[in-house]
Amino acid sequence: MRTFDLAPLYRATVGFDRIADLMDRALASDITQPTYPPYNIEKTADDAYRISIAVAGFSPEELAVEVKDGALHVAARKAPEAAERTYLHRGIATRAFDRRFALADHVRVTGAVHEHGMLHIDLVRETPEALKPRRIEIGRPSDVQARVLETVEV
Repeated sequence: MRTFDLAPLYRATVGFDRIADLMDRALASDITQPTYPPYNIEKTADDAYRISIAVAGFSPEELAVEVKDGALHVAARKAPEAAERTYLHRGIATRAFDRRFALADHVRVTGAVHEHGMLHIDLVRETPEALKPRRIEIGRPSDVQARVLETVEV
């Protein structure tokens, strides 16, 4: 695996720390990112997304979903079983996990549903009014001069 030094990026930019951190995490995740549990990320509308995580064997009470520091954290801890069981084959993994997803700016979680062994987490991107495109009217030069004179006289 190649390693990249992002130090020049930190020296030459101001306010892009989050982007550089995201790049660091993406480059490091090739080795450290676990593959359990399996999950899907789908786009359900122009500004809506759904993360579906396979959580077979976990009840809703054993799952935790929270948003903290611009990231979505999904964790599961299996409660100890009261009765001992003897398995001839155990293929359903119910080991604890902690999965993190970095969220983009203005993305918020709208809800989570546990059904049929899947945890579905719905997200939506809400663009603030200040960042939405707006139309600027184009006036004549005489209109602009009149507005300037009005502000000077006041």
